[in-house]
Amino acid sequence: MSVKITTFEAENVKRIKAVQIEPAEKGLTVIGGDNGQGKTSVLDSIAWALGGDRFRPSQPQRAESVIPPSIKVTLSNGLIVERNGKNSSLKVIDPSGNRGGQQLLNSFVEQLALDLPRFMSASGKEKAQVLLKIIGIGDQLYALDRKESELYNERLAVGRIADQKKATAKELPFYENCPDEPVSASELIRQQQDILARNGENARKRARKDQIRQDLQRVMVQLADLNAKRKQLEADYEVAVKDAEDLHDESTEALESNIKEIDQLNAKIRTNAVRLAAEREAKNMSDQYDGLTAQIEDVRKQRLDLLDGAQMPLPGLSVEKGELTYRGQAWDNMSSAEQLQVATAIVRKLNPECGFVLLDKLEQMDLNTLREFSAWLEGEGLQAIATRVSTGDECSILIVDGMSVEPQKKEPTWNRGAF
Repeated sequence: MSVKITTFEAENVKRIKAVQIEPAEKGLTVIGGDNGQGKTSVLDSIAWALGGDRFRPSQPQRAESVIPPSIKVTLSNGLIVERNGKNSSLKVIDPSGNRGGQQLLNSFVEQLALDLPRFMSASGKEKAQVLLKIIGIGDQLYALDRKESELYNERLAVGRIADQKKATAKELPFYENCPDEPVSASELIRQQQDILARNGENARKRARKDQIRQDLQRVMVQLADLNAKRKQLEADYEVAVKDAEDLHDESTEALESNIKEIDQLNAKIRTNAVRLAAEREAKNMSDQYDGLTAQIEDVRKQRLDLLDGAQMPLPGLSVEKGELTYRGQAWDNMSSAEQLQVATAIVRKLNPECGFVLLDKLEQMDLNTLREFSAWLEGEGLQAIATRVSTGDECSILIVDGMSVEPQKKEPTWNRGAF
């Protein structure tokens, strides 16, 4: 059974002159009154009595009083907690009459239950860390979040490279009906060289014909006794002339054209190869991107399975991108009642033996929201003591000039101590 506050009494603490309260065992006990009457002083006194010196007000004694502060809190487990005297020293007495101290109180009083605004004003990540600490999956979830972040960043880089590769490939020219491999021009070049060799031999023969003709002309003007030689040369000349007349030079124009076409074709093939290589690189990067996407989805599924399997303090609570969420909404998108429900449920989960929580400034809630929140508290078996700038029927007790006053109910629509 969780511990709750049965009665509270205080004198001369901050703005309090004399206050006595018997909170409802469960649900919402609203301390009402105008501003500056001492409502918050009641919560501060309870926090000081149960939470220790870290909650001690900077000026605990009421300004107009010469009598030291006095606080007495009776708990449902039978413990009586008192702070009295000049030093407001702590005294904790258990049902058997034995004394205890702050260590005994700390075993069942959750610090955040005394200072809920500290949790509510924390960042979304800080709230998430508290929640993950409670359900015990913080390390696993952080590891998955870190892995997802790494995969996401890697996929982002791969995606950018893939887009660049695609754009580069798209800008490169491409020739249709072109072989995939470069064409060899060596055979055509060999044929060209053979023709050039034969043409060279023809040129040599022409030169020989010309030389013989020159020799013949020279011999003809020489001595008559060389006539025999002349005749021989004439015969040789006739043969040479005949040989020269039968010769025909071959053209290399067609081969040169073919070689030129091969060079152009090979240039196209090389261009196509560059384009195809760029497209392959782009496809590889796209495949990597898709693979990383699948890994990210797998990590996210593991994360969801981990959260789904955890015992949350409140159905609908989760952690998304390191932030606490409730029913899919971030903290700043929750209603006031939802924020209080979430904070109260988490505080209770931190220490299940602590059955109460202190709430300040509930005037931001309308009456319907108060009713809903109170009903939720009752259903959870929780006790909440809260302040509200109001003197309406929703108030369980009023604080007027530092004194507790029973409110004058116009209609019996609210139970004393709760609603």
